[in-house]
Amino acid sequence: MEVHGTPTGDQLAGAEVLYVWDHRFADLAAVLRRADRLRWVHAASVGVNRLICPELAERGITLTNSRGVFDVSIAEWVLAATLSFIKGFPRTLALQREHTWQYRTTGRLAGKRAAVVGTGSIGRAIADRLSRLDVQVTLVGRTAGADQTFGAVRGSDDLLSVATDVDMLVAAVPLTAATTGLIDAEVLAALGPAGFVVNIGRGPTVVESELIEALQTGTVAGAALDVFEVEPLPADSPLWSMPNVLVSPHMSGDYVGFEVDMMGVFVDNLRRWLRGDQLHNIVDPDFGYVRG
Repeated sequence: MEVHGTPTGDQLAGAEVLYVWDHRFADLAAVLRRADRLRWVHAASVGVNRLICPELAERGITLTNSRGVFDVSIAEWVLAATLSFIKGFPRTLALQREHTWQYRTTGRLAGKRAAVVGTGSIGRAIADRLSRLDVQVTLVGRTAGADQTFGAVRGSDDLLSVATDVDMLVAAVPLTAATTGLIDAEVLAALGPAGFVVNIGRGPTVVESELIEALQTGTVAGAALDVFEVEPLPADSPLWSMPNVLVSPHMSGDYVGFEVDMMGVFVDNLRRWLRGDQLHNIVDPDFGYVRG
């Protein structure tokens, strides 16, 4: 069965498979308690932090997500936001609205150094496309390791040191206990006054109040944010009016036709389910994401 809101007991009767379309659906535990035959839950999203609950592991219910659908579109959004900042497009558009011809020079993306925090398929897609534009990319994962494409992977416990060596910090991680508050005032200070912050993962990964202060004081130069601690972003948030900030309403991955592609992931898995084959995109509930 497919869920847009909270299902009724009658709808759950006999259901073995649950398709959660609305990624904001947050009461899975209550649903599981009323669905005694449920064996598999599929999320029409990549982030599943709101769906993780003890009942999944206790009952051995498989949770899968839509990993892979948004890789390219989010990477394109990051490139667009980064280039807009470096090339000064917000200032150019402001001058255009004033009918002001003002010659200026801007920066170059080539030769910049970026740290992409998150080694999942989205983080890797971002790193790949930045690399193609001659950006030096460092991947940051949960633990240190090696990657055959991007070389050494730094551990998130080394993020402070990583931040001192890069110009851009891109957060592309799921929301877990380990990633909550990962980018704080100390990391922002290490990034420095020319630094640019991008967050397309989950809002609480960045300590928002400390980012606001860093932007106001010039501790960092700018930010492109698609996710926030509270969504929708409150109307009184200072982020709305900052000229060095791009506020995007949690839409970096959404493109025309994405719904069809997400359904395709589910249909492929459903065929596997019916054949008794291994499902794709199985989320490890202890970590909150698809491992490997």
